[in-house]
Formats: sequence, C-alpha cells, structure tokens
Amino acid sequence: MSLPLRQKLRLTVSFAALLFVGLGSSYLYTQSKTQQLAQQHAATQNLSKTQQEYSTLPQQQIFLASGQENAFSFQQTSYENQDKQNTRSSGQKSGSASTYYQVIDELQKYKFSVQSGQVLTSGKLPTTKVNFNQADLLSVLSNTRKYYQDYASEDPTVLRTGLLGAQGVNVQDILKTLDYMISVLQEDIANNRATRLQDPNFINTNFRVIKWSAYNSQTPNQKQLRITKYAVFTHPGSHKKTSTFNTPIYSLKDNSANKFYTKYTKQDVLSGIYEPGGKEFGKVEPLAYLTREGLEEALMEGTILINFTDGTKGLFNVDRNNEMPYLRGVKATAQKRYWYFREVDAIKGYGYKIDAKISIKPGVTFAGDVLNIGLGRVIVLEYTKGGRKQLQLGVLSDTGGAFLPNLHQLDFLAGVFQSRKDFDQHIRQLPEYATAYILVKK
Repeated sequence: MSLPLRQKLRLTVSFAALLFVGLGSSYLYTQSKTQQLAQQHAATQNLSKTQQEYSTLPQQQIFLASGQENAFSFQQTSYENQDKQNTRSSGQKSGSASTYYQVIDELQKYKFSVQSGQVLTSGKLPTTKVNFNQADLLSVLSNTRKYYQDYASEDPTVLRTGLLGAQGVNVQDILKTLDYMISVLQEDIANNRATRLQDPNFINTNFRVIKWSAYNSQTPNQKQLRITKYAVFTHPGSHKKTSTFNTPIYSLKDNSANKFYTKYTKQDVLSGIYEPGGKEFGKVEPLAYLTREGLEEALMEGTILINFTDGTKGLFNVDRNNEMPYLRGVKATAQKRYWYFREVDAIKGYGYKIDAKISIKPGVTFAGDVLNIGLGRVIVLEYTKGGRKQLQLGVLSDTGGAFLPNLHQLDFLAGVFQSRKDFDQHIRQLPEYATAYILVKK
C-alpha cells in the first residue's frame, strides 16, 4: 500500500472518530438539558400544587371554650393519607436539623415559620408523682377521643399533624396515646389502685416525652410556657330584663344561615338591636340578663353558671361569634367580638359546633393552640411549689382566640367559683410559668 493511501486512510478514520465523539457529546448534552427542564417543570408543578392546596385550606370557625368504654376505631390508611396532605399544606420540610413548620392563624392563613427543634426536643420527666384526678382525666380523655371518632370527618382541623408532625408524630400516634391512657386508667380504676400514669418511671418507659419550649417572638428569652387560668363563675341573673340585670346573652336560632349577626359588633348588640323596638327584634332568643360585669366574665371564660332570681340555675356556653377577630391589647369592653350562647349540660371545651363540643373537667383540661399544637395532646407541666417539684397532667381539649396562633401559652381550667376573689385565692397555688412536656405513646 502506497504512503499517500495510508495517509488518506488515517485522515478518514480520524475524521470518523471526531464525528462520532461530536455526535455523542451532542446527544449527552441534549439528554442532560431535557432532564433538567423536566425536573424544573415537575418542581414548578409541585410548588404550584402545594401553594394551591395551602391557599384553599378550609376557613374553619374555631370556638372557645363521661368516662365511657373505649370502643373507638379508625382506618389507619385514612390517617396516613391525611398526614401526607397536612405535611404539604403545613409547609413542613424534610431534614432533622432544618425542619421548618409554617404556623397558621384562626383563618388558617400563614403567619410565620419556626424551626421545630427550637420548640420541641427530647425530654424526660423528673421522678416525682404526677398529679391529676383519675376519674376526671378518664372523662376528658374519653370525650376527646370520641370527638375524633364522631366528628373528624366534619372537622378536618383535628386531623392536622401540626408542629409535632415535624417530629415524626402523626394523628394515629395521638389516637394511640389516648387509647392507651384510657385503657390504663380503666384497668387501674377497676382494680381500685392508684393509676400507673401517676408514676413518672412508667411514663418515661412507655411514652416519648417531648419537651415543649416556648416560642414567643415578642419575648425571645421566654423558655417556659406561660400558664394562665380560666374558670366557670357563678353569677346572679334574671330571665327578664331589670334595672340591675340589664345586659343580655342571646342564642341564635337554627335558621340563622344567612349570618346576619356577623354585621353587628358587641356594642351594636348591647345598644338594643334585638330588644323590643330594635331593628333586629325577634331574630335571636334572649337566654338571660346579667350585669355588664357578668357578661364580660361569660365572654372571657366561655361558660357561665347563672343563679336566676326565681331560684333556678342554668349553665351556658359560647356557641357562635360574629366572626370579628379578638384584638390583643384592647380592653374587654371595647372588643367588637360578640359571642352567642347556648344552654348546656356540662362545661364545654373545643368543638366545631355547639352540639359537638367536648365535655371537660377542671384540673385536667388545658385550652391552647389546637391548630398548631393539636387537639388531644396530653401535656405535663413541671414547676416548683414550696421548694418541691410538682407535675400536673392534663389534656389540650379547649381553645380560644388568644391561642390562634400561640406557641408560648396554655390556659388551665381551674374550677367553678362563686367569685373572682375565690378564684384568685385558688390560683395563687398554681404556677405562672412552667416547663411543659407532650406525651406520645411509643
């Protein structure tokens, strides 16, 4: 073979090799670019879907605020699906060190984000007896569990995992906790013995103990939860308006579907619009007449026991409000929010409507942020009294406008009192701040 022919052959082979490499590089670049565009498109779709899901969260109306057989059951799959939806709509992100939760308000609108590790960490109860009344705790646990059974499908608020979801706790874990505690209490009470739930060693062995540190943007140095107290007060009242009892509480009729009452402030109502001669006379039912002080007590506490002048008694609980927000820092008499009441047979806590509200007991009930902490969370307070550690256990089964949102405070149902003086004397024994723990069955 001649030299020129070899050179031609080499040139031909080299050109073919270069052409092959070029085509291969072009193909790989095209494939890589296509994958990047596909990933960007998928991410955009996912973000759009998450934002759409979050923006269309139902605007639930949140209302303020016995031991039976534990024969409740749920389909675990439905909770797992709900938890996945909650994780998306709550804006929770994966990653243990940088897991953020998006806190929402009463209208389920985003307010701020918080790193879960700032609020919830692993803890352990000290070795001192846990205080609570066994029968009352069983009653509140059972009633709260039954609320999930009867109304979860109508009230998706309670299916939110909330801040605990960022710690791997789902709704099924909460139900398992309630079920287990109910079972232990029933067994211990039936055997006429002090319940094992009062033993901190039993708690530490059988439950995850999650320490709840206060998160308060207004007071960044606050670490313990502020513990306020509420109560049911007895007040004199009248079935009819008198010179002394001249301030009404009203009940909405069942046909109040057009929500006419949302147009009127507390001041409008007290001006007499529902009284004879008023422009809305006949649209509501007067339940009782109190002093103005009695009304403000009833609105603040959510429940009032009225001793009527004719010798009868009645227990009344808030039902629906005029959908005007509670304004922090504004004195009670100047608030525009007004609550309509309904007569009830027990002290009532959380519930999406009056007929569904949970019957609660003093000493074992907390009101708090049911949207971001969650309904039915079992909480232990640790504080010092007389130089000795104290542990107080209760259930988050009530809420109120001051707690939506609120990651730094709980309200303790202290009891039923004849006067503010009696109440003030009783709560001196209770802490203003405490270390809090949430219990979750292992």
